[in-house]
Amino acid sequence: MGTIMSQFHSPMRSILFVCTGNIFRSLAAEQALKVLLGPQTSYLVGSAGIDAKPQPVHEWVRARLSMKGADPSGHVQRQVTREMLEASDLVIAMSRNHQAFIRERFGREVPLFNRVCFGCDEPIPDVHEVMPAWEEDLVLARAYILSVIDAIWEATPMIISRLPSFHREQ
Repeated sequence: MGTIMSQFHSPMRSILFVCTGNIFRSLAAEQALKVLLGPQTSYLVGSAGIDAKPQPVHEWVRARLSMKGADPSGHVQRQVTREMLEASDLVIAMSRNHQAFIRERFGREVPLFNRVCFGCDEPIPDVHEVMPAWEEDLVLARAYILSVIDAIWEATPMIISRLPSFHREQ
C-alpha cells in the first residue's frame, strides 16, 4: 500500500482529523489513512477532538477498526490545540461544528472530510446528531456507527488523490 504514496509527490507531511470526542469519526479516519499509507510512510497522521473528555473507545468502534486491519488499542484521546493545528499541513473536520470551533477558537479555516474526499461540503454527523435517543435503539445506533466507519474507510483513498487541492494556506 505504500506504493500509493510513492506516486504522489507533495511537500505536505502531516494530516490531522478532528471530530468531537476523538473516539469515533476522527479516530476512524486516522486509522484508515494510516492503514492505507502503511507503516513505512513519512506522513504524520493524527486525530483530535474539540471536546475530548476521558471516555473509552466504544467496543463497536474498536472491533470494526480491528476488523479492517487497524490497531486502535493504543489510542489516547487528544483535545485539539493550537500547537496541533500549527504543526499540521492539512486539518480535516468531520462536521460543521468542528469547522466552526477551529475557526472561532484558532482562526483557521479547515475543510470537511467529504469535501477533501468528494468535493462536497457534507458533514459526517455523530450518532447523537442523527439519533438523539440512540441509547434506546442500540441495534440501529450500532448499524449507523458501523456504516459511518465503513463510509470513512471507503472514502479515505480519495484523500490521496485530492491532496494537491488542499495545500496549507500560510
